[in-house]
Amino acid sequence: MPQITPPMPPLVEHDEERPAGRVRTHLVQIVLAGLTIFATVWLYQVHLLLGLTATFMAKHILVALLAAGLRLPPRETKS
Repeated sequence: MPQITPPMPPLVEHDEERPAGRVRTHLVQIVLAGLTIFATVWLYQVHLLLGLTATFMAKHILVALLAAGLRLPPRETKS
């Protein structure tokens, strides 16, 4: 039975950015994620429907922050 190997991790260059810049970028992402979660919880206290709407929006915002932090190249679509 053939062995299936896991995919290779993407080759991402981190040498082009200074370490202080990377730390600042990560801290900004953490603060933005925290603000998103705080706003969502606060909107639940205002009204249930506002909280549910904020949850759906927060999901997209948090995924966008994650994607920005991974720094993966954009997908190439085959046409």
